[in-house]
Amino acid sequence: MKPFTFEDLPNILGTLAMRMENIERMVKEIRNGRNSEDFDPELLTIIQASKLVNLSVATIYSKVCRNEIPVNKQGKKLYFIKTELLDWIKSGRIKTISEIRREIEQRSNTAR
Repeated sequence: MKPFTFEDLPNILGTLAMRMENIERMVKEIRNGRNSEDFDPELLTIIQASKLVNLSVATIYSKVCRNEIPVNKQGKKLYFIKTELLDWIKSGRIKTISEIRREIEQRSNTAR
C-alpha cells in the first residue's frame, strides 16, 4: 500500500464516506430483518424450517432421511418450500368426533 499524499485526501474521504453509507444501510437492513436469509420468502433453509414447524434441526434431518417431510436437495444443501411445509403440517390433522360421526353416517347412507 503506497503512502497517501495531501492531494489524495479528498478522494480517500469520498471513498470512505461512500463505504460508510453502505455499511450504515446494511446495518439498517439487518435490524429491520431483511438480510441474506430472506432471499425468497417461500424458500427456507433448514434453520428457518425448524423454526416454522417448531422442531429441532436434528429432528428435521431425521425426518428428511426417513422421507417424512417434503424437502428439496441441491448438492449438500436442503431447502424447504414454506407452503409445502404448511400443507404437511395440515395433513396430520386429527378429525373431531363429530366429523367422524358425520363420515360414518354418510357412508352408511351411501351403502344402502
